Amino acid sequence: MVWPLGARNGWKVNKAAATLDIVYDDIAVAAVSAAGLSVTGALSSSGAFLSSSATVASGYATGAGGAVTQITSAATGVTLSKPTGQITTVALTTVAGAEEEFIVTNTLVAATDIISLSTTYGGAGTPLLSVRAVGAGVFTITISNAHAANAFNAVMVINFAIIKGVNA
Repeated sequence: MVWPLGARNGWKVNKAAATLDIVYDDIAVAAVSAAGLSVTGALSSSGAFLSSSATVASGYATGAGGAVTQITSAATGVTLSKPTGQITTVALTTVAGAEEEFIVTNTLVAATDIISLSTTYGGAGTPLLSVRAVGAGVFTITISNAHAANAFNAVMVINFAIIKGVNA
């Protein structure tokens, strides 16, 4: 059954899938089911997106991310055009109190975006990660060794996620 909002637009009960489909130009663009809301294309809101779940985190779905491995040296740039992912560095030997930096080329990044970083490094030294020089299609990761005496002695896996930002 379809309740039209004009020709080829409306809501349709899909008994086979147990969903209420939202239809635009004869194409199902969203479906509401007991599991939640599924949207084809962008979802935007003039209000907040909120979750009351104590067990389910928000973030990217499987398939949204990617992985890349740095080659040659700690200063070698990498390219990964995904909204989230993992960068595996070369084996780092950064001495205590020093830092390394490399450029990440990512066509999804805008100059107003926020890049979130974390690491699963398990070697010697004390890594601190930061981002600088965010621009259209690029950002720079700085890896600092904050340890007083120990140099890095292992590869580092850096997780990143892009949070879209605006200046207006």
